[in-house]
Amino acid sequence: MAKDATFRAYTPYSNFHVGAALLLENGEVVTGANQENASFPAGTCAERSAIFYAASRYPGVRFVRLAITAWQKGDFVEEPTAPCGVCRQAILEYEKLGKQPIEILLCGRHKVYRINGIRALLPLSFEEF
Repeated sequence: MAKDATFRAYTPYSNFHVGAALLLENGEVVTGANQENASFPAGTCAERSAIFYAASRYPGVRFVRLAITAWQKGDFVEEPTAPCGVCRQAILEYEKLGKQPIEILLCGRHKVYRINGIRALLPLSFEEF
């Protein structure tokens, strides 16, 4: 579903289409795609579009797994794509709310990195100071 979401990205400036699929504890899957804007940084990343929609549509439902992938120049990227720092901090917020790590799947064309919780990608987060 993350791959399908890349085709709903709006990326006239970077042409880098990112898709995310978020599995919720209730079995629902919410997708997101990055959305760019000429007034940078008014756009949003795929991860945050999925997370914020899920939180507003299904308040209190914990997040289980987040898959992220990207498409560029006619194909999915070779190497897995990781979330930006802002998205990492947003994911951490929802891990804290849900009181459990969110499994993160970073998907490239031929490989997937499986990460158990955002803390592995976010040392020295804001909560640690």
